[in-house]
Amino acid sequence: MTWAFEDLEIDPDAVELRRAGVRVPVEPQVFEVLAYLVAHRDRVVSKEELMDQVWGGRFVSESAVTSRIKQGRQAIGDNGQAQRLIRTVHGKGYRFVGTVRDGAASPAPRHEPVGYAESDGLQIAYQVTGGGPRDIVLVAGFVSHLELDWADPRHAAFLDRLGGLGRLIRFDKRGTGLSDRPRDVPDLETRMHDLLAVMDASGSGRAVLFGYSEGGPMAALLAAMYPERVEALVLYGSYAKRERSDDYPWAPTREERQRYVERLAVEWSWEADMRVMAPSADDAMARWWGQRARAAATPSTVRALIAMNTLVDVRDALPSVRVPTLVLHRRGDRDSRPEEGRYLAEHIPGARFVELPGADHFVAIDSHQILDPIAAFLTSLGPTRPPDLALRAVLAIRGTVPPLAVPVTRTPAGVPVAIYDGPATAIRDMLTKPLGDARLGLHIAEIARDGAVVSGPGVDEAVRLASLAAPGHFLASVTVRDLVAASGIALVAAGDGVFSRP
Repeated sequence: MTWAFEDLEIDPDAVELRRAGVRVPVEPQVFEVLAYLVAHRDRVVSKEELMDQVWGGRFVSESAVTSRIKQGRQAIGDNGQAQRLIRTVHGKGYRFVGTVRDGAASPAPRHEPVGYAESDGLQIAYQVTGGGPRDIVLVAGFVSHLELDWADPRHAAFLDRLGGLGRLIRFDKRGTGLSDRPRDVPDLETRMHDLLAVMDASGSGRAVLFGYSEGGPMAALLAAMYPERVEALVLYGSYAKRERSDDYPWAPTREERQRYVERLAVEWSWEADMRVMAPSADDAMARWWGQRARAAATPSTVRALIAMNTLVDVRDALPSVRVPTLVLHRRGDRDSRPEEGRYLAEHIPGARFVELPGADHFVAIDSHQILDPIAAFLTSLGPTRPPDLALRAVLAIRGTVPPLAVPVTRTPAGVPVAIYDGPATAIRDMLTKPLGDARLGLHIAEIARDGAVVSGPGVDEAVRLASLAAPGHFLASVTVRDLVAASGIALVAAGDGVFSRP
């Protein structure tokens, strides 16, 4: 029998006290006192009974018992003032009052190897667990840590069950966790490339994407731009835009986001952050959250990540998500409002929205609430073929075609166009090339994935922008401006609904 409580477990057979699967060193008598109190937690245990059972009837002073109680409390994160787990009943003895899960041991650290995928010369850490008929790629929220993710028993249970629905592929985004930490914080497009590199390295040709919280916008963008790699999309507790505007009134204001970043980066108060995001979280989960977050990112990285996420806006990409989609959101979520989940479902064609009870944003609290509808959704999926259309950044060219990094094709009218998987990639390519007399127009368009000739309304808009551009310059649409807002690329107004470099 193993007794588990909070993030601790007592294993009498192994004579071990473990926290998050890691052995906590304690003296043998301290362990015996703890084990005896937990085993008899239904009643008060007197000092005399402890003396008989732990010391075997040998003479021992009451101060020795008191000393072992004090050491036991310290080992499990309690003390004589709080008496959160071991309560002193004056004149009677001691009683263990924590909530015990009989036989439900905390998970031991996972030994599945952490692999590395190369992306842009950087190493992106990933881990594969579980198994099943399909691949599931988990795009986590703000930060993650592949090893410490398993250290909280509730989060480990969430990962274990998700891994029972399919082969689970997780990764630490660049700049966080066990992945390389470049100086600059990546935008969604760069992280999208990292995710594709992880899928390639893990042998996943097509997968269900499950993005929660900050992971949702990137998952949605990849589903729109690479539908051939995405079997289905699941979004939980997520959003389309992170900063409030007149047409998106549920998000925080810029000032609220700034106060948030200052509190986290200056006070480094991750435990308090968990209490806001998940009011049902207990002390053990808050401690784990703080440990995991501090190991996953530095204060400067946190500041830059929040600044980048504040500018995220994928609204224009949502109508181009053409894979089966499930959107889940808790009714009282304080981090992202349920209206934001409904917005996602309303703007993704055919998406199903499920509103869940509760106020906890984090996936590991009452995770069955989230995983039950996901399991049903995955079971309902039949064989699907990738959509014929995919969202791409289309660069139309008037004049001499510059030496670009991607092949150039043509419209039915013969206008040269270059196709990129994202607008930030296209702009960065242009900024490193001599443009000569070329006039360029950049827009986001749905195009046939395998078409030799590129056509459609979005392509026509790119051609129109090119015709308006000055030689050696490019013009971009408002959709491009919104999608590159978090990339560090500045675009300024250059007319009605058109934008260019300053």
